[in-house]
Amino acid sequence: MQLRFFRHGLGVLLAVLLVVSMTQASAAGKSVERGAERSGVRTPPEAALPSSVLLRWAPYNGAVRYEVRILVRTAEGRMVEQQKLSRVYTTGVHIPLTGLLPQDDLYWTVQPLGYDGTPIAAASAPQPVSEARADPPAPVLTAEYDKMAYAPLYPVYSWIPLSGQTHHEVEVYRRAADGRDVFLHTLQAGEQDVYDDAAFTVPGHYVYRVRGVTTAGTPISDWSAGGTFDVVPHTPIAAIGDSITHGGGAITLPPSYTLYDWETYCTVPIKNLGHSGDTTADMLARFDRDVLPFAPRVLIIMGGVNDYRSGVYGAQTVRNLAALGEKCRAHGITPIFLTVTPIRPAWMTKRMTIMTPPSDWMDHRDYINDWVRQQEFSVDVSSTLADANGELEAAYTTDGLHPDYMGKKHIGQTVDSYLRKNFAYAVGAAERRLRIYRETGE
Repeated sequence: MQLRFFRHGLGVLLAVLLVVSMTQASAAGKSVERGAERSGVRTPPEAALPSSVLLRWAPYNGAVRYEVRILVRTAEGRMVEQQKLSRVYTTGVHIPLTGLLPQDDLYWTVQPLGYDGTPIAAASAPQPVSEARADPPAPVLTAEYDKMAYAPLYPVYSWIPLSGQTHHEVEVYRRAADGRDVFLHTLQAGEQDVYDDAAFTVPGHYVYRVRGVTTAGTPISDWSAGGTFDVVPHTPIAAIGDSITHGGGAITLPPSYTLYDWETYCTVPIKNLGHSGDTTADMLARFDRDVLPFAPRVLIIMGGVNDYRSGVYGAQTVRNLAALGEKCRAHGITPIFLTVTPIRPAWMTKRMTIMTPPSDWMDHRDYINDWVRQQEFSVDVSSTLADANGELEAAYTTDGLHPDYMGKKHIGQTVDSYLRKNFAYAVGAAERRLRIYRETGE
C-alpha cells in the first residue's frame, strides 16, 4: 500500500516538473520572438555562392580578341591579379569561380587586343564580379538584330559559350498565326557563331535558340533564351553583294553585330541581301529567289572582289554585273552599282591563309570599276579606301580583304548621301515602310 502511494506521488511530482519546464521554454521562445520583432532583425538562410559568372562588354572597334583579368582587392586596397584569359574571341566570357575567393573582393577588367595581341586601348576600370550574371545555364545570345533596320536575308547566330563548350546546335523556328513555333531546321555549329545558308524570304516572326553539345551531339547545357528576328515584305531599297555587304570585320566579329555592317552607317533603311563568299556569278544565280520576294524599287549592287582575287577576269565580272542590271530593269527595279573595294594581298595570305591573288588583280579590279563608273547610277566607294599603291589602306582593314569600321562607315555614309540626293522618292518610301511596320507589324 505504501509502495503504491509512493509511486503515485512520484508520478504527480514528475508531471508537475514537466509542465513547469515546458511553460518556461515557451515563455523564453516568445520573449526571443518579441525581442526580434522589436529590433527588426531577421536571420536569413545563408545564400550559396555562385560557382561561375558571365562577363559581358560591347565590341571594340578593331579588336580581334580580348584579354580578361580577374583581380582580388587586398586589405590595403591593392588589386592583385588572380587569373588572366588572353584569347577571348567573343564579347563576353563565362568564368568558373572555383578557387577564386573571397568572391566579395573579386573584380574584373577587359582589354581589346589587335591581331598580334598588342593592346589597342586601355583596360576597362575594375568591375565587381559579384554584379555579373551568376551561373548561366545556357549560352547567351549576342546578335543585334534589334538594332538593325531589317534583319539580313542570311542570318548569322552568335553567342557567348559556357566554359569548355566548343560544339553547339542551333534550332530555328517560324512563329505561326496561332502562336506556335514551327520548327524549320537545325544547324551544327562550333564555339561561338554559325552562318545560316537558308535565305529567309517568307514574311513573319522567327525564333532561334542554341545549346552546347558534345562532339557526338549529346546536350551539355540548357537551351538559351530565344533570339528573334522579323522578315518584312516589300522593302523599297535593298543591297545585294558578298561579305562586304553581309557584314562582319576584324576577322572575328560576325555580321550579327552592327559595328562592321555598312548599312548601320546609312540612315536610309536598306534590306541586307548580302551573302558571304559570293562571286558576281553567285549573285546573278540567286537574284530571282533572293531579290524579287522583297520587290525593291532600288537595288544597290556591289560585287567583284571575290572574282578578281580568285582569277576571274574583269570582263567576265562585268558581264555578270550587266546581267544583274538587266534583270533589275526587267522587273522595274533601278540598279545602283558600287565600285569594288581594293585588297591588301600580303595580309590576306599571312593573316587569313587566303590564297594569294593573281599578280594582275589590280588590272581586273580597275576594269570592273571603269565599267561601274560609266553606268547611269553608280557610286565610287573604293577610291578613298585605297592607299598610294592602290591597295586597301592598312588602317582600314585587319585581314587585308574586308574593310573594317572606318571603311564600312565610309561606304554607308557615301551611299546615304547619294540616295538622299538622287532617289528622294525611294528614300521616303523606305522610311515610311519601316515606320509602318514598327507601328503595326505589317
